[in-house]
Amino acid sequence: MRLAVAALALALLHGVPVHAQDWPTRPIRIMVGFGAGGGTDLAARIVAQPLQEILGQPVVVENRVGAGGTTAANAVVIAAKDGSTALMMSNAHAIAPVVYKSIPYDSVQDFDMISLVGTAGLIAVTHPDFPAKNLQELIAVLKASPGKYNFASPGVGTTQHFAGELFSQMAGVEMTHIPFRGTPAALAALVGKQVDLVIELIQPVLGHVQSGQLRAIGVTSARRFFSVPDVPTFAESGLPGFDVTSWYGLALPAGTPAPIVKKLAEATRQALAREAVAQQIRTAGALPKSSTPEELRDHIAAEIKRWTEVRDKAGIPQQ
Repeated sequence: MRLAVAALALALLHGVPVHAQDWPTRPIRIMVGFGAGGGTDLAARIVAQPLQEILGQPVVVENRVGAGGTTAANAVVIAAKDGSTALMMSNAHAIAPVVYKSIPYDSVQDFDMISLVGTAGLIAVTHPDFPAKNLQELIAVLKASPGKYNFASPGVGTTQHFAGELFSQMAGVEMTHIPFRGTPAALAALVGKQVDLVIELIQPVLGHVQSGQLRAIGVTSARRFFSVPDVPTFAESGLPGFDVTSWYGLALPAGTPAPIVKKLAEATRQALAREAVAQQIRTAGALPKSSTPEELRDHIAAEIKRWTEVRDKAGIPQQ
């Protein structure tokens, strides 16, 4: 009895529930703010199985779609701080406070970050008849006719939209943004020559490039991407410092006991170190990438700052 009371007193002193060291004792949910089959959903499902094996409890993925991912994020924020509910984040998590006037949480402070899971490259593509075969030629064409050409995206406030605006700002060119409702519609318009340029995730574009329906201009990541090794980066083609990738990361609600955060971070690191898991992530069109909780927190804060600056310079109104 004395030992039990002493353990309880020690736990209360440090603000850590007695059961934190034994976590997990029940199933874990990974909330995803987008539909099944998308990049964020795939990232969650790929890591769920190895986490289940490492932690010894079922790990299930729950799609809570709505409001650009903020519905799922808010569900995690208000969930019990016991490690049973996690969030698989993506670029949308950092863009939400930039695009929306008000969201019911702080994208950094209201989460205990766990780790990055992976990154995915984006690629700029045109139709084959467009009068530019590489990035330098593209910039020259756009500068020669300011405002004549346009770029399409899967919607206002998406990573693809902001990548296009950042390109225009860094290259000193003027393009009109044409938003569509989803990637398939934007790509169909480009193939049909209704728009001039699209910056999109490599995976949904790869087949069009390989078949010759679309021409690859450059990839937006700092380094060449493994699935299109012959396509140069924007940085090496005349825009030094240009680096835009899609990313995925895991988080718990702020206030989760530190032992739980530490245990999940270590389990995630172990999961991503498995070659079978890394191969699944590459097959999905991304690169496996782990991080410390602090690195993920700093990354999200930097993303919010960068996209806020792009928004203000482009004059994109908040929704």
